Amino acid sequence: MPDPATLSAGCILASLVLYALFGGADFGGGVWDLLTRGPRAADRRRLTAGAIGPVWETNHIWLIVAIVILFTAFPRAFAVVCTALFVPLTIVLAGIVLRGAAFAFHAYGLHEDRSAGRWGFVFASASLVTPVFLGAVFGAISSGRIRATEPLAFTGDVTSWLSPFPISVGFLALASFAFLAAVYLILETEDPGLREELRRDALRSAAVLVFLSGLTLALAAVDAVEFFRALTGKLWSIPLVAAAAAAAAGAIASLALRRYPLARACAAAQVSLLLIGWGMAQYPYLVRPDVTVLSAAASPRTQRFLLGALAAGAVFLFPAIFFLLRVFKWEAISGRSRRRGAVDASKDGTSGPHRAP
Repeated sequence: MPDPATLSAGCILASLVLYALFGGADFGGGVWDLLTRGPRAADRRRLTAGAIGPVWETNHIWLIVAIVILFTAFPRAFAVVCTALFVPLTIVLAGIVLRGAAFAFHAYGLHEDRSAGRWGFVFASASLVTPVFLGAVFGAISSGRIRATEPLAFTGDVTSWLSPFPISVGFLALASFAFLAAVYLILETEDPGLREELRRDALRSAAVLVFLSGLTLALAAVDAVEFFRALTGKLWSIPLVAAAAAAAAGAIASLALRRYPLARACAAAQVSLLLIGWGMAQYPYLVRPDVTVLSAAASPRTQRFLLGALAAGAVFLFPAIFFLLRVFKWEAISGRSRRRGAVDASKDGTSGPHRAP
């Protein structure tokens, strides 16, 4: 059985995967809100707001869980990351706060073009910037550029997260979130025109995601050599890469065939496998090359108490989230979308997203 510190690290990875699948898709919705043009732009923005509205606050719980585990189970790693990467983490925090506040005003003001445009721009811009810097943080802690040879002697500077590999990871995160959002939104509407537009966007973002995955791997070979060797030189490397490639091919094929529930499952699997591969290649390091899971771990007693608290919390958390999704999202999740976005809402002069925040 894995030791408590390894289990805690696994819980962090699981939380990050869930955050990417749920919270990341919300960021992707903001990206499409920014990029949407044409005569159906208003309908698409209402659709996005209606899809995000009931669940966006809850989706951030997974990032909170990951942070709490990090500073409780691995305080030294938390100190290293927050000190060396203070600038990008501050931008991420500001982006999350601005995005949430702007979304509330944006959703309520969709019937007012001026108000919706102002807050919509803030919401969309924060959704664009935040994933890039969040991905850059993950790239930086894998690059080997952050050194922590003494407890309070950190030599990380802007080059640790402004180098090619972390930047490519940032844009890979952005493309992943945009891809998820486009695929998810297809099942949030029954309007054939909107579905076709979203299908085209999903195919485009899938192509960008595949390209950036290859580019990030190539950059890792020269800018994060040890991480690249760990990612490509293990027994699990070929099966995991093959599974990720199969998920990507399945998502693209399902979109081409308009098998949208299957496309959603494949898209979620692809993004999950990208993160799982990152976590497996990163292990046993929390911050390469000086901070490992065991060297940064809190006392065994603290680890056991934390794992017990997580297990107890899960008894309440997962049923509550299931109930939330059952109430607001079940038809879309099951592939039988009842939501016609704001297309239907606009016909009777009401706006569904106004109920959301």
